[in-house]
Amino acid sequence: MNIYLVEDDSVYSDFVKKSLSQNPSYNVTAFESAEAAQKALANGFPDALIVDYKLPGMSGIELFEALKGAIKENHKVIMLSAIDDGNMVLSFIQKGVRDYVIKDDTVIESLVAILEGKDEDYLFG
Repeated sequence: MNIYLVEDDSVYSDFVKKSLSQNPSYNVTAFESAEAAQKALANGFPDALIVDYKLPGMSGIELFEALKGAIKENHKVIMLSAIDDGNMVLSFIQKGVRDYVIKDDTVIESLVAILEGKDEDYLFG
């Protein structure tokens, strides 16, 4: 599974990349900005895109809006945020974001559950 991670905090990006890469079927490529990811996405869409909401320059939700037309049903787009705000989550859902993960102690487990298609089991089980 090809995964693009868009995260401007290099320490957090390394943590997520190393954690996910423990699964040999995950090939994680990290980008520090939405603009850098957007250039790479011009060559094709990965299986999954994990995007931090708050980025310098173009925000994660702005990147999502720009890509919306290219996102297929089988692509997973996961919005990451340190902010746990119901109104913000609702605005993401209204814009079409299906998956949202809070940067907390269970972030890796939440990401893996979504990537594996087991998010309903994980969130409600």
